Amino acid sequence: MARWGRADFEQLKRLQKKMEKLQRADFDKFCEEAAKELAARLLAKVIKRTPVAEPSAWKTPVKGYVGGTLRRGWTARTESEAIGGGNTNVTAYAESLIVRKVGNTYEIEIINPVNYAAYVEFGHRTANHAGWVNGRFMLTISEQELEAQAPNILEKKLMKFLGGVFDGD
Repeated sequence: MARWGRADFEQLKRLQKKMEKLQRADFDKFCEEAAKELAARLLAKVIKRTPVAEPSAWKTPVKGYVGGTLRRGWTARTESEAIGGGNTNVTAYAESLIVRKVGNTYEIEIINPVNYAAYVEFGHRTANHAGWVNGRFMLTISEQELEAQAPNILEKKLMKFLGGVFDGD
């Protein structure tokens, strides 16, 4: 008669417990944290790339003008602190953002409410309508950079998340 061998089922039992722990893990929380991290990185890139007009470069300087309105516009004042161009604590601001789940997608809306933001982003006609000022594409370029980096960022974050589930016995 043939011998079938021996089996140690302890490893299978440990794997089953780890799979049950993984099933109880909060994937929504993980996805929201990942979305907030990507939003923070996008804000950091776009703020750095946003141009600041110097009043000395204007033909007719405006009294009391301080440059940087567009750069500061990427973020808003929260209850605790002002976040934006001068302050590099973009992560704290991103943590306060609202994440919406639409189907299987997590969304965070990044806007700049300054009325001329779109003109700087995409370009505009000159005041005399005789020429064109090219856009700076600060958000577009930042989005493209982040899109290229996102898989690596998310992979590291996912490996850390899964490591917390599978490493602890």
